[in-house]
Amino acid sequence: MTSLAPQASAVPAASADVEVAGSGLAELTCAWLLLARGHRVRLRLSGPTAGSRPLLLNELTLNLLHSLWGRVPLADCHHLTHRQVCWGPGAAPIGRRLPQSAAVVDGVRLTERLLARLAARYPDAFSAPPCPPRWTVTAAGPSGHWTAGRRHLLAGKAPLVPGTDETTARLVCTELAWLHLTPLGGGRALLQAMIPGPATRPTELLERLLASSALAPALRHAPETAVALPAAPRLHHTPVVPGRILVGAGAIRYDPLSGTGTAQALRTAVLAAASLHAMATGAPQGPVFTHYATRLRTAFHAHLATCAQFYPQAFASPAWQHETDACRRRVPPLRADGDG
Repeated sequence: MTSLAPQASAVPAASADVEVAGSGLAELTCAWLLLARGHRVRLRLSGPTAGSRPLLLNELTLNLLHSLWGRVPLADCHHLTHRQVCWGPGAAPIGRRLPQSAAVVDGVRLTERLLARLAARYPDAFSAPPCPPRWTVTAAGPSGHWTAGRRHLLAGKAPLVPGTDETTARLVCTELAWLHLTPLGGGRALLQAMIPGPATRPTELLERLLASSALAPALRHAPETAVALPAAPRLHHTPVVPGRILVGAGAIRYDPLSGTGTAQALRTAVLAAASLHAMATGAPQGPVFTHYATRLRTAFHAHLATCAQFYPQAFASPAWQHETDACRRRVPPLRADGDG
């Protein structure tokens, strides 16, 4: 596998002074790439994250992660080998089981490993900078997003029925929602459900959705607690301005149905690092800004087109019509100065 990360000896003629604010995958990856190119980078880490954060990484995403960081140890992850999908009316209650390699990892532990690798190779990145940075890379940007819809994701963990296949992720539809069951190993699973709007009682709603779905026999009971999170695709108006570049979910967020959110976050890190390197070595800011924003918008429009194609195939209710219509609208054109 070819590594996408630059070699540490590739020092630019001029170095960027960059502060990376945050400790998500996108921020850490951008810092890693910039440091390898010889830029001056300091990390301002966010506070520790409590609990666990399951991430389902398909084979392409895993390959991208390893190509950027070198081989990342994932010995404690849970491996999946197949996926079953039942999408739309008339589909079999349990869809066809297809080979699809993936790994379920704890996102919190993954970022801890990456931080440890950064600290071991670039200890100076954790010290205070001698002067204010010229650029800040972060996923925690100010408000100002285009959001394609109002759908929310319900999520909770529950025990599997003994003997249930723990190597297969399963996706099914009900009249109101799609549900995804991700085995976590050890007899437990993450249950997620996408609904076309907010939920005031997510635990109760997730229990009702599970009871009306083909996934109910796989779980001993519904999740005892659940959260509801905004999950519609989202794009920041101005992901890059003088002094700040947004990466990860702060710049662009995909519908979880795509299964490529983590890969897209890593791609924003690659693009942001390349943009900062280009400006540090003489490229004018205006075209670089426009290039960064245009690449994100192109990816966003392609994702919306996919959502607009697939959701009408499964849902005919007026609530879902609103979501489909939202995905068919295009964001305003990009102005020459890089601002929307």
